[in-house]
Amino acid sequence: MRKVHTLIIGSGAAGLCAAVRLRAEGIDDILIATEGLDQSTSINTGSDKQTYYKLSLCGSQTDSPYETAQTLFENGSMHGDLALVEAALSARAFFHLVNLGVRFPTDMFGQFVGYKTDHDPRQRAVSVGPYTSRDMCLVLIKRVKELQIPICEHLYCVELLKLKEHKEDGDKYGEDRVCGAIFLNENNEWIPIIAENIIFAVGGPGGLYERSVYPQCHKGGIGPALAIGAEAQNLPESQFGMASTKFRWNVSGTYMQVIPKFVSTDQNGYNPHEFLQEYFDSPDDLHSKIFLKGYQWPFDVKKVIGGSSIIDILVYIETVERQRRVFLDYRENPQDFCFDRLLPEAYQYLKNSAALLDTPIERLEKMNPNAIRLYAANGIDLRNEMLEIAVCAQHNNGGLAGTIWWESTNIKHLFPIGEVNGSHGVVRPGGSALNSGQVGAFRAAELIANQYRNWTLNIDTVVSKIRKPDMSVFPLKKMVPDLVRRRMSQFGGLVRRSDDLKIAVQEAWKQFQYDKNPFCLAHAVYLDAIFYAIHSGVGSRGGGLVIGGKPIHCKLDNNRWSLQPENESYREKILLSRYNPETNEISHRWEQRRPIPETPLWFETVWQEFRQGKIYQKQKLH
Repeated sequence: MRKVHTLIIGSGAAGLCAAVRLRAEGIDDILIATEGLDQSTSINTGSDKQTYYKLSLCGSQTDSPYETAQTLFENGSMHGDLALVEAALSARAFFHLVNLGVRFPTDMFGQFVGYKTDHDPRQRAVSVGPYTSRDMCLVLIKRVKELQIPICEHLYCVELLKLKEHKEDGDKYGEDRVCGAIFLNENNEWIPIIAENIIFAVGGPGGLYERSVYPQCHKGGIGPALAIGAEAQNLPESQFGMASTKFRWNVSGTYMQVIPKFVSTDQNGYNPHEFLQEYFDSPDDLHSKIFLKGYQWPFDVKKVIGGSSIIDILVYIETVERQRRVFLDYRENPQDFCFDRLLPEAYQYLKNSAALLDTPIERLEKMNPNAIRLYAANGIDLRNEMLEIAVCAQHNNGGLAGTIWWESTNIKHLFPIGEVNGSHGVVRPGGSALNSGQVGAFRAAELIANQYRNWTLNIDTVVSKIRKPDMSVFPLKKMVPDLVRRRMSQFGGLVRRSDDLKIAVQEAWKQFQYDKNPFCLAHAVYLDAIFYAIHSGVGSRGGGLVIGGKPIHCKLDNNRWSLQPENESYREKILLSRYNPETNEISHRWEQRRPIPETPLWFETVWQEFRQGKIYQKQKLH
């Protein structure tokens, strides 16, 4: 048994940043508990040009925290105060990474140049290449080791400990708070750690999906927080996109803009043919939409009818419905390919990039040679073989509900940061998740240092809460059953059918009763929330296409492939979900989202409130 002031669970970019910021705030008693420094999503994933989103820091175009917050907020189902915090701290968090050594590009005058990403009206995006989040992790790991912050690897969090905190005598009910966690190590030995505060940085639910772009080592750890009743929000809002399967990687950006050939085969790799052609009246329309997928990745229901996201649906039908395999072939052009008949936008982009070359691989070599080297380093030679792909789970915009200081809304001293925190709405600008994780680390560390610096736990009380976990439900070699993954991909993926979901939800809860581990609980809660949203009448939005209503394509069976229109009034609301461990029941409710605050910015007033510590006091959220 160990005792620590602040326990950080997870070692991705968010968790590592929290450790560095806690030490900067004067908190010395810190411990990072992790499955491994090389196991996080942050250090194992990327894209052709992985994006970090922040306030504009170059050129003559005006920008402000409020304008950036408005961009985050206007996509729907995001609280305005959270949007303002993420915008306001984006520059500070960005320069923290720069000062630690992340080499974001500047011009000769020192301006940090930017580009426009998806759902972004300005040029706020920046990148250091395919491995932006990995580079963030590497500099943060270096700093953690310089600060000699203890790290315990090969630990799997299976349970969070909570108790009732009574603020004064006669307080009958008290408030729930965390007081520690129980881990299993690689030898199936259980290890309890008592902690005054827990920063919960365990990443998204990618390990719950069969078709996933998350690294295979990532299991997804939201379950232990759900199991103690932590409130979650916007769980149905996930992102999906095409990705390679042998080596898990997003095929966005230039992987699509060079216009590769899409090939379908049977399960043994025989009977190859270009299957997309049969759905398009014109090959030129098809080739232009493939190009646009580079801009418009990931899947978005608004871009299904007449847009590039129809390609995701067609790949889904080919791989899931028809049980065939789909490959990208960069060695040859698609059938009837012609530069002159592309959309002007596509043609001009390739021309400006000096990429009007004979084959997709030549165009990729010209525009992004690192994209080829990346696959070569992982045993795939794009010059000599095809690249197998599928539509995969990519990111969860929802997660645990947090305050403006990233503390759980209903369990004190628990700070969900990074992807496990559900601050995002229906959609978000590319790269804003990396910013959100860094901002959450700053906020959690600052509140802990200013509100939770003193030790308040009674050790004997905490020890009485500790029970040895049931080892039979935690087989470390296979913590998430294959049935869970199949069910999540089939019913909680980008295509959602109400009748099928109803049965899937019932089966998910039955499995949790049989196999009571937090991973089974998480998949039951997610599916239940998706089913609740559909029956609330939200309709199709973001990364979730609800079948029923408007035909999505004239050459598909419209009884099976139609789109239920979105009820946009729900963009003004947040879906809150909570599992009650005492009653074994799940509840959901819609909450009106909070607007962007218009706070008085008179310097003397703000300075006084800052000096007096009033900014850390609990504010009533309207």
